Amino acid sequence: MADLGLIQVYTGNGKGKTTASMGLAFRSCGHGFKVCMIQFMKDNKEYGEFKATKYLPGFKLIQVGRNDFVNLENPEEIDINLAAQGWKLAKSIILSGEYDIVILDEINVAMASKLLDVDAVVKFLTEDCKILIKMPEVILTGRYAPPQIIEIAHLVTEMQEVRHNYADGMESRQGIEF
Repeated sequence: MADLGLIQVYTGNGKGKTTASMGLAFRSCGHGFKVCMIQFMKDNKEYGEFKATKYLPGFKLIQVGRNDFVNLENPEEIDINLAAQGWKLAKSIILSGEYDIVILDEINVAMASKLLDVDAVVKFLTEDCKILIKMPEVILTGRYAPPQIIEIAHLVTEMQEVRHNYADGMESRQGIEF
Protein backbone atom coordinates (compact mmCIF):
# COMPACT_ATOMS: atom_id res chain seq x y z
CA MET A 1 0.00 0.00 0.00
CA ALA A 2 1.20 3.50 -0.76
CA ASP A 3 2.57 5.82 1.87
CA LEU A 4 -0.31 7.70 3.40
CA GLY A 5 -0.51 10.24 6.15
CA LEU A 6 -0.62 13.56 4.35
CA ILE A 7 -3.09 16.33 5.09
CA GLN A 8 -5.03 17.61 2.10
CA VAL A 9 -7.31 20.63 1.92
CA TYR A 10 -9.96 21.41 -0.69
CA THR A 11 -11.29 24.92 -0.15
CA GLY A 12 -12.44 28.04 -1.99
CA ASN A 13 -15.69 29.53 -3.24
CA GLY A 14 -15.94 27.34 -6.33
CA LYS A 15 -18.01 24.18 -6.65
CA GLY A 16 -16.33 20.81 -6.33
CA LYS A 17 -14.70 20.42 -2.91
CA THR A 18 -16.81 17.50 -1.71
CA THR A 19 -16.89 16.14 -5.24
CA ALA A 20 -13.08 16.14 -5.43
CA SER A 21 -12.82 14.27 -2.15
CA MET A 22 -15.41 11.75 -3.39
CA GLY A 23 -13.39 11.23 -6.54
CA LEU A 24 -10.34 10.47 -4.42
CA ALA A 25 -12.44 8.08 -2.29
CA PHE A 26 -13.72 6.32 -5.41
CA ARG A 27 -10.18 5.88 -6.74
CA SER A 28 -8.85 4.74 -3.37
CA CYS A 29 -11.58 2.16 -2.83
CA GLY A 30 -10.72 0.80 -6.28
CA HIS A 31 -7.27 0.02 -4.89
CA GLY A 32 -8.67 -1.66 -1.81
CA PHE A 33 -8.24 1.25 0.60
CA LYS A 34 -10.73 1.80 3.41
CA VAL A 35 -12.22 5.30 3.44
CA CYS A 36 -14.41 7.04 6.00
CA MET A 37 -16.10 10.36 5.23
CA ILE A 38 -17.57 12.39 8.06
CA GLN A 39 -19.87 15.13 6.82
CA PHE A 40 -20.14 18.03 9.25
CA MET A 41 -23.32 20.14 9.23
CA LYS A 42 -25.14 17.66 7.00
CA ASP A 43 -27.91 15.15 7.64
CA ASN A 44 -29.67 14.24 4.44
CA LYS A 45 -29.90 10.62 3.33
CA GLU A 46 -31.03 11.83 -0.11
CA TYR A 47 -27.55 13.14 -1.00
CA GLY A 48 -26.15 11.15 -3.90
CA GLU A 49 -22.92 10.38 -2.06
CA PHE A 50 -24.89 8.88 0.84
CA LYS A 51 -26.93 6.69 -1.51
CA ALA A 52 -23.81 5.60 -3.42
CA THR A 53 -22.06 4.21 -0.34
CA LYS A 54 -23.84 0.87 -0.74
CA TYR A 55 -22.11 0.44 -4.11
CA LEU A 56 -18.60 1.33 -2.96
CA PRO A 57 -16.89 -1.40 -0.93
CA GLY A 58 -14.58 -0.07 1.77
CA PHE A 59 -16.34 3.30 1.98
CA LYS A 60 -18.27 4.52 5.01
CA LEU A 61 -20.12 7.85 5.24
CA ILE A 62 -21.30 9.37 8.52
CA GLN A 63 -23.34 12.58 8.66
CA VAL A 64 -23.02 14.67 11.81
CA GLY A 65 -25.35 17.61 11.61
CA ARG A 66 -28.95 18.35 10.90
CA ASN A 67 -30.86 18.85 7.69
CA ASP A 68 -31.05 22.60 8.12
CA PHE A 69 -28.87 25.57 7.26
CA VAL A 70 -26.43 26.63 9.95
CA ASN A 71 -26.30 30.33 10.73
CA LEU A 72 -22.56 30.81 10.24
CA GLU A 73 -22.57 34.19 11.97
CA ASN A 74 -24.50 33.01 15.01
CA PRO A 75 -24.73 29.21 15.14
CA GLU A 76 -27.33 27.57 17.34
CA GLU A 77 -26.34 25.47 20.34
CA ILE A 78 -27.54 22.30 18.59
CA ASP A 79 -25.12 22.93 15.71
CA ILE A 80 -22.23 23.50 18.12
CA ASN A 81 -23.07 20.29 19.98
CA LEU A 82 -23.43 18.23 16.81
CA ALA A 83 -20.09 19.53 15.49
CA ALA A 84 -18.41 18.68 18.82
CA GLN A 85 -19.86 15.16 18.71
CA GLY A 86 -18.71 14.82 15.10
CA TRP A 87 -15.20 15.99 15.96
CA LYS A 88 -14.99 13.52 18.84
CA LEU A 89 -16.06 10.76 16.46
CA ALA A 90 -13.61 11.93 13.78
CA LYS A 91 -10.71 11.81 16.24
CA SER A 92 -11.58 8.28 17.33
CA ILE A 93 -11.87 7.15 13.71
CA ILE A 94 -8.51 8.69 12.78
CA LEU A 95 -6.84 7.12 15.83
CA SER A 96 -8.50 3.72 15.28
CA GLY A 97 -6.17 2.78 12.44
CA GLU A 98 -9.15 1.18 10.70
CA TYR A 99 -9.16 3.57 7.72
CA ASP A 100 -6.52 4.52 5.17
CA ILE A 101 -8.25 7.79 4.31
CA VAL A 102 -10.49 9.98 6.46
CA ILE A 103 -12.41 12.81 4.79
CA LEU A 104 -13.67 15.57 7.07
CA ASP A 105 -16.25 17.13 4.77
CA GLU A 106 -17.18 20.77 5.50
CA ILE A 107 -14.94 20.88 8.57
CA ASN A 108 -13.36 24.10 7.26
CA VAL A 109 -16.76 25.81 7.43
CA ALA A 110 -17.35 24.36 10.90
CA MET A 111 -14.05 25.87 12.08
CA ALA A 112 -14.61 29.21 10.33
CA SER A 113 -18.04 29.57 11.94
CA LYS A 114 -16.66 28.71 15.40
CA LEU A 115 -18.47 25.39 15.67
CA LEU A 116 -15.04 23.83 16.19
CA ASP A 117 -11.83 25.28 17.59
CA VAL A 118 -9.18 25.61 14.87
CA ASP A 119 -6.28 25.30 17.31
CA ALA A 120 -7.69 22.06 18.72
CA VAL A 121 -7.97 20.59 15.22
CA VAL A 122 -4.43 21.67 14.35
CA LYS A 123 -3.05 20.28 17.62
CA PHE A 124 -4.77 16.96 17.07
CA LEU A 125 -3.52 16.59 13.49
CA THR A 126 0.05 17.70 14.21
CA GLU A 127 0.71 16.51 17.76
CA ASP A 128 -1.87 14.05 19.07
CA CYS A 129 -1.63 11.85 15.96
CA LYS A 130 2.12 11.33 16.47
CA ILE A 131 1.28 8.25 18.52
CA LEU A 132 0.02 6.51 15.37
CA ILE A 133 2.22 3.97 13.65
CA LYS A 134 0.45 4.77 10.37
CA MET A 135 -1.43 8.06 10.02
CA PRO A 136 -4.31 7.94 7.55
CA GLU A 137 -4.51 10.46 4.76
CA VAL A 138 -6.77 13.21 6.15
CA ILE A 139 -8.75 15.43 3.79
CA LEU A 140 -10.44 18.61 5.03
CA THR A 141 -13.03 20.18 2.75
CA GLY A 142 -15.14 23.31 2.76
CA ARG A 143 -14.94 27.01 2.14
CA TYR A 144 -13.01 29.32 4.43
CA ALA A 145 -10.12 27.01 5.34
CA PRO A 146 -8.42 28.75 8.27
CA PRO A 147 -4.82 29.90 7.69
CA GLN A 148 -3.60 27.54 10.43
CA ILE A 149 -5.03 24.59 8.48
CA ILE A 150 -3.48 25.80 5.23
CA GLU A 151 -0.15 26.05 7.06
CA ILE A 152 -0.09 22.41 8.21
CA ALA A 153 -1.47 20.91 4.99
CA HIS A 154 0.73 19.06 2.52
CA LEU A 155 -1.62 19.74 -0.38
CA VAL A 156 -4.05 22.64 -0.74
CA THR A 157 -6.40 23.09 -3.67
CA GLU A 158 -8.54 26.19 -3.92
CA MET A 159 -11.66 25.91 -6.07
CA GLN A 160 -12.23 29.25 -7.72
CA GLU A 161 -15.66 30.19 -8.96
CA VAL A 162 -15.59 31.72 -12.42
CA ARG A 163 -19.29 31.30 -13.16
CA HIS A 164 -22.04 29.39 -11.37
CA ASN A 165 -25.55 28.58 -12.55
CA TYR A 166 -26.92 29.63 -9.14
CA ALA A 167 -26.30 33.25 -10.18
CA ASP A 168 -28.92 32.73 -12.90
CA GLY A 169 -31.43 31.51 -10.31
CA MET A 170 -31.03 27.79 -10.99
CA GLU A 171 -31.78 25.52 -8.05
CA SER A 172 -29.57 22.65 -6.86
CA ARG A 173 -29.93 19.63 -9.11
CA GLN A 174 -30.18 16.05 -7.90
CA GLY A 175 -27.15 14.03 -8.95
CA ILE A 176 -25.13 17.17 -9.76
CA GLU A 177 -25.09 19.38 -6.66
CA PHE A 178 -26.39 16.83 -4.17
